[in-house]
Amino acid sequence: MTTPAARGVIYIHSSPRALCPHVEWAAGRALGRAVNFSWSDQPVLPGSLRTEFYWEGLQGMGSAIASALRGWEHLRYEVTEDATPRSDGGRWMHTPDLGVFYAQQDAAGNVVVPEDRIRAAMEESTASGADLAALMELALGQAWDDELDVFRYASDQSPVVWLHKVG
Repeated sequence: MTTPAARGVIYIHSSPRALCPHVEWAAGRALGRAVNFSWSDQPVLPGSLRTEFYWEGLQGMGSAIASALRGWEHLRYEVTEDATPRSDGGRWMHTPDLGVFYAQQDAAGNVVVPEDRIRAAMEESTASGADLAALMELALGQAWDDELDVFRYASDQSPVVWLHKVG
């Protein structure tokens, strides 16, 4: 029985120019083949570059890629692995200040917070709803999203379409 194919995206939100070849080498080593990224300037952090790379590989490859990129100072990245009929997807986010965050994702791209994590948050929180909210924000990776958001949407070439009026 073979492991089902998986696919996802590597988002390097900011990398020092000197680190870019090492990032490509690490991602290529995790994927089992050489890769060449198309780098562009990251306007939020002058002197740094950004890129997106779509990958295909074996199930669990997202974890291998995220692990290969871990540990370099000044590197901000996200790695996604899409859900398959046999497995949930995942998203790994990294910032220099916060380290790595992992979240399981469903087929629609929603973060899945396991029941035990929710129960633990309810038990750890005091009578204050603010405590529960803070623990749930941690479970959802809100701090990572907050830090990476400015890097995600900083480029004019970003493939994001903003919907200002829906309905």
